[in-house]
Amino acid sequence: MASTTTLNVDLGERSYPIFIGQNLITDGSLYTQHLKGRKVLIVTDDNVAPIYLEQLTSTLSNYQCHSVTLPAGEAYKTLDAVSTIYDELIQNNFDRSCTVLALGGGVIGDVTGFAAASYQRGVSFIQVPTTLLSQVDSSVGGKTGVNHPLGKNMIGAFHQPACVIADMKTLDSLPERELRAGLAEVIKYGLIDDPEFFIWLEENIASLLALDKTALGKAVEKSCQRKALIVAADELEHGQRALLNLGHTFGHAIETALGYGTWLHGEAIAAGMCLAARFSADHGYCDEDTVANTKAIFTQTGLPVEPPNEMSAERCLELMSHDKKVRDNNLTLVLMRGIGQAFLCNDFDQQKLRKTLDSAFN
Repeated sequence: MASTTTLNVDLGERSYPIFIGQNLITDGSLYTQHLKGRKVLIVTDDNVAPIYLEQLTSTLSNYQCHSVTLPAGEAYKTLDAVSTIYDELIQNNFDRSCTVLALGGGVIGDVTGFAAASYQRGVSFIQVPTTLLSQVDSSVGGKTGVNHPLGKNMIGAFHQPACVIADMKTLDSLPERELRAGLAEVIKYGLIDDPEFFIWLEENIASLLALDKTALGKAVEKSCQRKALIVAADELEHGQRALLNLGHTFGHAIETALGYGTWLHGEAIAAGMCLAARFSADHGYCDEDTVANTKAIFTQTGLPVEPPNEMSAERCLELMSHDKKVRDNNLTLVLMRGIGQAFLCNDFDQQKLRKTLDSAFN
């Protein structure tokens, strides 16, 4: 991708652009359009800071920049991390005209966004995602928050960014495990409602893993287009947006049971999407080819297709009962009628679910 692609998340007064391209971290013009006031707090982690913090600070040299560097990893997606951000904001007299900038992966984006949503009842923030997973999913849509020991993302708020600046050059420094995990969220878009994209991914996984710029550019742009359309149609997840949770109810249970960060988010939801496909077939919603094709693409990507041995069906069901999609003790799952045919289901057979999980965890 030689040029910058600009997409739009259409939310009326809260609409914002997604910029996708190479070397965008140092393109000051992208920031100045969207920074409020003169004071900027950059929040990053100790993996990203040594590589990109100085570049970004230099890019914003005309602003009063402060920074907070948090420990890296899902284990630190906590209220304590949010409090650290508050401390820096308050100690340095940041007012409501400031901008908070998230420089990092999904954890940094979620934590920073929640701090921005709640500091002085809401200040502006910008997402600068540096992982594939955050570029194609978590940086877009305004979901912010932290984990609780009993459940993932149980504490949070919707707070849309002023813009998203996805510098694909940052993927060159991404560890291979993180790249593979990010592809799980890309594959999800094909499984939900785009069978042609799914076929393209099957044919191009090797190129994506090899960091082919053309293939990655298409994958990121396509994913962001789908996410932007879904968010515009259902910002607060009353319906269609919940389809983006394919595999997540199972996957979040895995992350919580093992301890946050033991499996990466993308690894857990890959296994979760395979469980969703398996249960869909067991319930008669889809055929066995759907299950086989779902497992095959994740195997090709080098991601887990089975849940961890350390976990039981009983523990999975217990954690799923805390899921945010539970309404009046009734769990809604995202299931599949085929590749690209995901749907919401809350009238499934609980006994069949237990049978599927017993089989998967034994």
